[in-house]
Amino acid sequence: MTRKPVLNRTLIIVFIILVLYALFNTFFQPTTDSSTFDSSTFPFNSATLAAGESKFPSVKVYLYDLPERFTYGVIRHHSLARGSRADEKDVSSVKYPGHQHMAEWYLFSDLTRQDSERTGSPVVRVFDPDEADLFFVPFFSSLSLIVNPIRPPGSGPGPEKNAYSDEENQEALVVWLEKQEYWKRSNGRDHVIVASDPNAMYRVVDRVKNCVLLLSDFGRLRPDQGSLVKDVIVPYSHRIKSYDGDVGVDNRNTLLFFMGNRYRKEGGKIRDTLFQILEKEDDVIIKHGAQSRESRRAASQGMHTSKFCLHPAGDTPSACRLFDAIVSLCVPVIVSDSIELPFEDTIDYRKIAVFVETAPATKPGYLVSILRGITPDRVLEYQKELKKVKRYFEYEEPDGTVNEIWRQVSKKLPLIKLMINRENRLFAKEAECSCVCTNQTAIRTL
Repeated sequence: MTRKPVLNRTLIIVFIILVLYALFNTFFQPTTDSSTFDSSTFPFNSATLAAGESKFPSVKVYLYDLPERFTYGVIRHHSLARGSRADEKDVSSVKYPGHQHMAEWYLFSDLTRQDSERTGSPVVRVFDPDEADLFFVPFFSSLSLIVNPIRPPGSGPGPEKNAYSDEENQEALVVWLEKQEYWKRSNGRDHVIVASDPNAMYRVVDRVKNCVLLLSDFGRLRPDQGSLVKDVIVPYSHRIKSYDGDVGVDNRNTLLFFMGNRYRKEGGKIRDTLFQILEKEDDVIIKHGAQSRESRRAASQGMHTSKFCLHPAGDTPSACRLFDAIVSLCVPVIVSDSIELPFEDTIDYRKIAVFVETAPATKPGYLVSILRGITPDRVLEYQKELKKVKRYFEYEEPDGTVNEIWRQVSKKLPLIKLMINRENRLFAKEAECSCVCTNQTAIRTL
């Protein structure tokens, strides 16, 4: 009779163990049938992340064969306006001039190269538009803006005074695009246009705002025209010589350096205030200077021998000196509250730059006291991080700025397809933008 309770207890214990075992296997050790799950199809598997590559096929880009007036014709007019006798029969031999908004040229040149020369590019050029994911419009919009040189008052008319009109070219480009089958199909949403000068395409921006715009900032655009959601912030082309030396502070005796235009409009008015405060400091060099070969040489020398380089806002929140500083391994000091920065999903700018809010920066002694409090070891840390990311700001680097811009553009493709499909199934167009508007910091609605 004593065996029965013992047997019952044993059976209960065995049952509880089996239940616990079943629960453990169900919830803590789920099995996966390897025949139905292929890790290579998962977009962020560890092998892919370790290799820094994507298993997805390259994004296919079609390069529009624009009428010559929008590409090499712009270069020719720029040369003629400066007294050059360009060969009208072979405008492709005319050299694109150096300036701070050269993204349009580098991206165009990249797509015209052989695939074997485009190592690491996330996009591939296709020659059949039906195969394309995206359409690149190679209008030299920033160069077009400066074809006619600014002349001092009273200097008289320049050569061919009325021979070129940027506004007319903008209008003509949009008229041409609106006739294209592939533009009509998507209302321009899968088209990519470079407008890196803040004033580029200003006349027609409302007619191309659906495109992926490659911009330096949103300073001249309304929230419904430019957006972090659909557009890409691209770096200025640095205009000074890159620093090829190693990190170190021994040869950088100047605390803070700036050379640029002292008087700017809008947000750039802070420059004059900073000049008044900083020009009194012994270990600070702050000079007024315009773009010229001599100024660039002086700026190179100054940035290469300074620990910190000042980046105040210009007419818009961005300016080329930030990127000059980065390739100089001169720690940027950014005094521009509304600035947008390139490739922020890849680069943490807090590791390479000092950010100072505008209001306190204009108080005497505030800015230099912060910088003097940064130890040499901390400056070295900034420089090491700058050296790591420097290639992202070198347009001529094989896997540099151009490839990173294409990566950023490629990431817009899912949203572009969503928007095209959504608009195609709607019965009526909505009264206002409802999918890509942003106040530059967040999506308004989707």
